[in-house]
Amino acid sequence: MMFGLTNPEVGILMLGMLILLILLGFPIAFTLIAMALGFGYYAIGPAIFNLLVQRTYGVMSNQVLIAVPLFLFMGYMVERANILDKLFGALQVATRNVPGSLAVASLVTCALFATATGIVGAVVTLMGLLALPAMLNAGYDRKLAAGVICAGGCLGILIPPSIMLILYGATSGVSVVRLYAAALFPGMMLAGLYILLIMVRAWLNPALAPKPALADRKIPIARVALDLATSFFPLAFLILAVLGAILFGVATPHEAAAMGAAGAILLALGYRAMTFGRLKESVFLTAKSTAMVCWLFVGSWAFSSVFSLLGGHSVIAHWISLLDLTTLQFLIMAQIVIFLLGWPLEWTEIIVIFVPIFLPLLPAFGVDPLFFGVLIALNIQTSFLTPPMAMSAFYLKGVAPQLDLMLIFRGILPFLAMVFVAMILFYTFPAIGLWLPGYLYG
Repeated sequence: MMFGLTNPEVGILMLGMLILLILLGFPIAFTLIAMALGFGYYAIGPAIFNLLVQRTYGVMSNQVLIAVPLFLFMGYMVERANILDKLFGALQVATRNVPGSLAVASLVTCALFATATGIVGAVVTLMGLLALPAMLNAGYDRKLAAGVICAGGCLGILIPPSIMLILYGATSGVSVVRLYAAALFPGMMLAGLYILLIMVRAWLNPALAPKPALADRKIPIARVALDLATSFFPLAFLILAVLGAILFGVATPHEAAAMGAAGAILLALGYRAMTFGRLKESVFLTAKSTAMVCWLFVGSWAFSSVFSLLGGHSVIAHWISLLDLTTLQFLIMAQIVIFLLGWPLEWTEIIVIFVPIFLPLLPAFGVDPLFFGVLIALNIQTSFLTPPMAMSAFYLKGVAPQLDLMLIFRGILPFLAMVFVAMILFYTFPAIGLWLPGYLYG
């Protein structure tokens, strides 16, 4: 018995030490493995080493996780296909007559590009270099321009094919196909709320987003169609083909991801952006990101196994039962915890370390893990948008040093409010997300 503590108390000590070490800046994956080995040796002796080997093999052979490197590779190739400037230009022309047209075009570009790549930092950085100068030169409010890019760049976390949903599916055992179906309309709803916010603000205060000159709005329909056909539709077709293959059962997620990776290569070839150097860089970045995710899973699953073995989950379940919470109160508490964790942690750590603590509690409150997963995906938007640790703001600041960080934060806040509106709407009307998987799969 460790220092006279019972096993459940040792489990809570283990969790507390993990949080402390993470806050001190230790590498998370290897901290998880070290904690699992140390406390596991106390709990079950040398058998912990066999458990770690089994968990490592289980992660590497997990059919769900095979999609992660393929989707990452697809994202890196799309990012290097030099399509972003053409896409933004086409959408800028197509939306020229709506209020806040440049901001709307920027947001749609962000959403589409974020969905294709799933890499928040890359989208915010590239759009900060491309769309921000265009909006500022057109006289747009600096706060509005900054908020549009930061908020739009995060949508790939939620809108399928999202890597975050793959990790949640692997953690919770929920079908990734059902998660994609459930997240589709909430993701479109959040993007729609962002666009509505831009248009309403531009309509109420035209000085925030001046209209383009009349001559710039008189563009032949043929040119608009050509611009869209050569930029918007190829990328949209790639995304819809991948997502449609998954949702309609034509292919499994990893098969569709392989199709998407091949499509991204063809897209780069079509735009004459394929070089051996770019291909090599994409493969290297894919391997690096995949290794990080896989070792996080190895550490998380080993840590969770030891934590459960020590009785840590039972202590948390007992403590929550003593609070006598309603389902709504439990969901609010869980989402507040995840919201606060988003300040010091990346979404990957939240999903693989802390979400498994809540999953065993869902049956007691009658919460569908599918519903819970989409709610978390909405909530994790806030981890990139909430000051003082809003990473999207720092990404934008890195490429737009002329913008004050506090100005970027103020620009983000109205879009952050829309995230909370979307979460309230999804809780009040869960059919927004649950209707489609129910209709498609029963």
